[in-house]
Amino acid sequence: MTADHDIFDRALLVRWRDRVAAGAQAHEFLLARVADDLIERLGAVQRRFPVAVNLGAYHGLFGRRLRQVPSVGMVVDTEPSWHLLKQCDGLRVQAHEEALPFGEASLDLVTSGLCLHLVNDLPGALVQIRRALKPDGLFLAALLGGTTLSELRNALLAAEEELEGGASPRVAPFADVQDLGALLQRARFALPVVDADTVKVTYPDALALMRELRAMGAANALKARRKGPLRRATLARAFALYQERFGLANGRVAATFEIITLTAWAPHASQQQPLAPGTAQVRLAEALGRKEPMGDTARPRRR
Repeated sequence: MTADHDIFDRALLVRWRDRVAAGAQAHEFLLARVADDLIERLGAVQRRFPVAVNLGAYHGLFGRRLRQVPSVGMVVDTEPSWHLLKQCDGLRVQAHEEALPFGEASLDLVTSGLCLHLVNDLPGALVQIRRALKPDGLFLAALLGGTTLSELRNALLAAEEELEGGASPRVAPFADVQDLGALLQRARFALPVVDADTVKVTYPDALALMRELRAMGAANALKARRKGPLRRATLARAFALYQERFGLANGRVAATFEIITLTAWAPHASQQQPLAPGTAQVRLAEALGRKEPMGDTARPRRR
């Protein structure tokens, strides 16, 4: 993907992360949830991974947990923000997810927690990951999906349309399950599995949500954003709309985070392969324990 089609200002994104690095541990709840889930999934895989890379390590929370998994050997954390990377343990490499500094077929495991939804060329990043994996190597990642922060997007767009006669993109466009499954196939991964989990979080108000997002390093880094800040009147109207539309009985407001998990393997001859059409040894009706209809009662085929 060329720079003309870039969605995110990656340099700005790294600056946001550098600014909030010192307080990262106070706002790691979502990453911690993802880390727990990925470690549980990895524990169900009955094999060893001598060399692993953790892409987008942030301040090292997931990398530290990954190093405690008995089946995982050496772990290398990568992160574009130097101030976050300094907080990681063990082997560390300052690198962007779109430019992996690893040789072809050199890794047994690649993991990623909540960073790949912020790359400009996700198809290209997936291809690089697949190439870096050894045959039968595992790719396990979590990223934010399409319904993430839908409430905030709704309120901000409505407020800008109402008071300014037009809207600027304020929340990143996230992919959905179907899109990500297709991208894994396009990158030539084997046995891809994509599933989603919705997490509902409550805040005292929309301002508290926006402050947390900023503290997580997730402030607006879209290239198409308006360069100036929102006017106070527009921001106040967005907060009011958020409360009206998504307020709870206890006065708090809800925020949605959709977490999509990707599991896929680098191709290998030992993996289960689908049968070629017409080579099945058992009829579907037999497998289901049903009788096939007789020829005189079968529905005629259309020509």
